[in-house]
Amino acid sequence: MYQDKNLVCRDCGQEFAFTAGEQEFYAEKGFQNEPTRCRDCRQSHKTNRNNSNAPREMHSAVCAQCGAQTQVPFLPKSDRPIYCSDCFSSMRSR
Repeated sequence: MYQDKNLVCRDCGQEFAFTAGEQEFYAEKGFQNEPTRCRDCRQSHKTNRNNSNAPREMHSAVCAQCGAQTQVPFLPKSDRPIYCSDCFSSMRSR
């Protein structure tokens, strides 16, 4: 059903194989997008992200449930509700 595909890495520009086995794994996990980085660049990106000493940029928002001011690590969109950590935790535990 799956066949090997050649993709181009968005970081280094090198062509890499997206194997049939990897495609099957992605489908089993429910991943919708193909990888955009080769194995080496993926590993490098993951290492840099996990070892980053730079503080995350935080954005102010108002909790949609309790109205408290909160900080989130992403740019809030007006079409999606934002929750403070307490409200988010209580919603997840339900």
